[in-house]
Amino acid sequence: MRTTCVATRLEAGHAQNALPQVARATLSCRLLPGVAADEIQQTLVKVLANEKIGVSMIGEFVPSPASPLKPEIVQVVERLTSELWPGIPVIPTMSTGATDSRFLRNAGIPTYGISGLFVDMEGSGTHGKDERIRVKSLYEGQEFLYRLVKSLSSGK
Repeated sequence: MRTTCVATRLEAGHAQNALPQVARATLSCRLLPGVAADEIQQTLVKVLANEKIGVSMIGEFVPSPASPLKPEIVQVVERLTSELWPGIPVIPTMSTGATDSRFLRNAGIPTYGISGLFVDMEGSGTHGKDERIRVKSLYEGQEFLYRLVKSLSSGK
């Protein structure tokens, strides 16, 4: 895994037949825990290697630590996964999206994003105009989360 930056918006020019006087690119950077935002900004400046190109941050970056994988949570997730989808392994991953969980983690409250959703091999079009999920996956994911909350809240 690594920190990534991808252009999500490009703006330039005012007409189809005129060279742009100004151009702007908006990047969405997903930083790994422990990576400082100003370090990424400096890397972008170095890579662009042109003092005429300005690099600035939009908004405030709120770093947060990763939550520890607690056995009492992982064991319940593994048990329910085995019940609903026999033979499917549980593999911890880090979400590539920014979530409000960073505020809880910064307050010392471990927070986990568990969905129980499966997507097609060719992708889900996440956040695109063709975002989709199979109906069966939606219902199975809902059942998984119901059982997970019930198990964790009852201590079983």
